[in-house]
Amino acid sequence: MASLLYRLGRFSFRRRKRVVAVWLLLLVVLGGAAATLMGPTSDKFTMPGTESQRALDSLQEQFPQASGTTGTIVIAAPEGAKLDKAAVAPVVRDAAAVDGVVGAVDPFQAGAVSEDGRYALVQVQFEAVADEVTDAQRAAYEKVGADADGLRVEHGGEVLNAEVEVGSTEAIGVLIAAGVLVVTFGSLVAAGMTLLNALVAVAAGMAGLFAVSSVVELTSTAPILALMLGLAVGIDYSLFITSRHRQYLTEGVDAEEAAGRAVGTAGSAVVFAGATVVIALAGLTVVNIPFLSVMGLAAAGTVAVAVLVALTLLPALLGFAGDRVLPRKQRDGRASADDGHASTDDGRASAGTPVDLGKPREGFGFRWGRTVTRFRVPVLLVGILGLGVLALPAADMRLALPDAGTAAAGSATREAYDLTSEGFGPGFNGRLIAVVSGDDAASTAVAAKEATERIRGTKDVLAVAPPLLNKQGTTALLTVIPKAGPTDEATEAVVHAVRDRVADIGDFAGAEGADVALSGTTAVGIDVSEKVSDAMLVYLLLVVGLSILLLMLVFRSFLVPLKAALGFLLTIGATFGITVAIFQQGHLAGLLGVDSPGPLVSFLPILLIGILFGLAMDYEVFLVSRMREDFVHGAGAQEATVSGMGHNARVVTAAALIMTAVFGGFIFMPDPIIKSIGFALAVGVLVDAFVVRMALVPAVMSLLGRAAWWLPRAVDRALPNLDIEGESLQRRLVPEQRERAAEESEKTDTVRV
Repeated sequence: MASLLYRLGRFSFRRRKRVVAVWLLLLVVLGGAAATLMGPTSDKFTMPGTESQRALDSLQEQFPQASGTTGTIVIAAPEGAKLDKAAVAPVVRDAAAVDGVVGAVDPFQAGAVSEDGRYALVQVQFEAVADEVTDAQRAAYEKVGADADGLRVEHGGEVLNAEVEVGSTEAIGVLIAAGVLVVTFGSLVAAGMTLLNALVAVAAGMAGLFAVSSVVELTSTAPILALMLGLAVGIDYSLFITSRHRQYLTEGVDAEEAAGRAVGTAGSAVVFAGATVVIALAGLTVVNIPFLSVMGLAAAGTVAVAVLVALTLLPALLGFAGDRVLPRKQRDGRASADDGHASTDDGRASAGTPVDLGKPREGFGFRWGRTVTRFRVPVLLVGILGLGVLALPAADMRLALPDAGTAAAGSATREAYDLTSEGFGPGFNGRLIAVVSGDDAASTAVAAKEATERIRGTKDVLAVAPPLLNKQGTTALLTVIPKAGPTDEATEAVVHAVRDRVADIGDFAGAEGADVALSGTTAVGIDVSEKVSDAMLVYLLLVVGLSILLLMLVFRSFLVPLKAALGFLLTIGATFGITVAIFQQGHLAGLLGVDSPGPLVSFLPILLIGILFGLAMDYEVFLVSRMREDFVHGAGAQEATVSGMGHNARVVTAAALIMTAVFGGFIFMPDPIIKSIGFALAVGVLVDAFVVRMALVPAVMSLLGRAAWWLPRAVDRALPNLDIEGESLQRRLVPEQRERAAEESEKTDTVRV
């Protein structure tokens, strides 16, 4: 792999104008395709094989008039006053007149008026599903009741589940990342080039994603996740390769050769790291949850583009930058040491005698590595116990799909949610729908009556509305009002209890063959959460097993992959614990703008497992690969551990800070889903990079010594050699370097004579 990437790096450097032109053309083509083919994103969470989805499918087929999205208009009279029919009637009339609305129910006829007469609910039924309702229809719906003098009118319901939009807050993360790059490189050119490379990768990936959105249904969070990951890994992969390129330049290697070697060595690690992220994200498809599969594949595609850009466009940009990727002091020292060998006009330094810039001063990485290896036992005890304590809140983790109660304070849906809870109780925000289906009108009527009685007698059920029948009388809808809110544990218990009580309704006399399925937004959310929870352990085992296998291929070791997997589990546990403590339990929630703590969004944990696995392996590869490289070339186990930390700690630190900044920028978005994902990823990167990889990894490697690199001989022979460290490349280049040095020495001797 290293030799192939070495040739690719040199080719991209040498043909840089063509490479840049190809990428610019590709951006134009993808941008045009995105502009013309882009379709809407969706907030639907379908779940094939669940009872709630079965009910919705039946409703769509048998009762299409009631299968569209719904809206709820909450009307409140001033304190101490009561609503009357005359005041409410114009609101009902205007709602029914909105384009696309099938009907609006008078609250006085439906009994949807609070006991004190101050509050009323107007149910609005749309013909189309939420994704097909136009912006004009939503705007008209939100204007209903605007002229109701003296009354407070709030609009909510599924119809207002707005798409998540990318705002300006994530620019904060990009600016912080730019600052970290400038400090790390000491060169505006190197920092700007790295950031530009990442932005091109994100632009290409996002354009390609939106280009296929007309044929693939994207959830509203899928593009955000793709953007989040594309930016982070795009910057990091470019950072790793650029850092290695600069290292070769300071050693006197000419620019084209340095680019080739950087892509051959660091680029090999980038390919492996990117592959782990892609595999982990694409592996979300095994969970068999459509919206989660789309999110994983969308992010995986963007990461794959970021890897491709880093391997091709970056060396081309390095060709244009020349020595300007180095700080000015190093450029000056390099020029004087080249003894008159000038750079060519295309930015390549001509080959000459390797430059000796003196023994580099050992930085913090070496000192930190020696400290950790010296106090390895205390470091391990403090690190493991500390992460264990942080993971404790994860034992109480609850999962649910977000409802309007977690929406941003002041938003229309949040105001309607709060006003409904104030007037009727939280259960009216978590209404359930029981779909009764029979072979004929008679059996359906009997089944609906019996189901109503059974559901009404269920614990924590507040009320059951009279059945609503389709024209044929073969399908009936029962609206069930629980006492608790949509994400409350009591409501989850109600869903299971109701399903148990009506499971044998088809055996009831006169209702033979009838079926009752419980659905609604609340029931769908519960089914999604339970299915994700059931799949999480399987997916975690899949990811951990994959990490052990891949790292065994890379490092030719059994204990190093095992250590990496256990470290990943510590990272996941601590990340879950911190996220639960803030977003669910409410500790320090106000600092992050979380005004309504509640269950975590159902797919957050499994997403974190997939994403953090790939990112953790990034840092593992870049730290441990240098340790193995030095060990293979004769260094002692302790010396190799310190060397690996010394040479790569600065780059890993910068990469972790950049990723944290990019992910952290999404914390400022108002959407609770994006906020929680951004926070959890930022915390996970900090924990994994600075506690697990920078502290626990060198401590364990030092404790294991030579045993860390043990691998049974039979296994070693069976495993293919991926050559991540570029050993084959090194074997080929060393004779060339010796031959060049001999030629230069001969020239020098001739001049002296």
